[in-house]
Amino acid sequence: MNVDAELEVLSPEECLALAASMPIGRIVFTDRALPAVQPVNFLVEDGSVIIRTAQGSKLAAATRNAVVAFEVDEFDHQARTGWSVTLVGRAQSVRDPEEVARLARLPLRTWAPGDRDRFIRIRPEHVSGRRIPDLRHRPDNAPAGGAARGAPESRLTASQEAASNGRSNPGSNGGSDPGSRGGLG
Repeated sequence: MNVDAELEVLSPEECLALAASMPIGRIVFTDRALPAVQPVNFLVEDGSVIIRTAQGSKLAAATRNAVVAFEVDEFDHQARTGWSVTLVGRAQSVRDPEEVARLARLPLRTWAPGDRDRFIRIRPEHVSGRRIPDLRHRPDNAPAGGAARGAPESRLTASQEAASNGRSNPGSNGGSDPGSRGGLG
């Protein structure tokens, strides 16, 4: 089965619009020669990602003119749908005092405590994204058995089967709570 056939590839414009709709994203950068991921508040402005950070922060130091990735997503766990957008570009510290003053007036407020008076701009050179469409209501989504493709199957766990047969499953909780993890948790 070709997994990508079920995913919708998003245009760069759709990617930026979706990214702009969210308050939190994740920046991926290098910290001491290792990959690091940090959630951050951000804005998309004129096709660039703007992040507000503190002077001397690990993020500010690690992203000076470095190539970084920035990821934003949203998922609906019930519907099993969602999207993910990745932007890759060079992170630059904004140093021009007029530009810093202008960015400070934008509605970008961090959730993290402390002074955040430095700005990082990521100008994406590569933009990609995919969406998992809601397949629950499409007529071509139901296989012969009637269950929606990708829907979880109704199978009993060993504990549930043992409990329904009046037996205890070794290593389980004896069938008294089929959803528990027994001695594993």
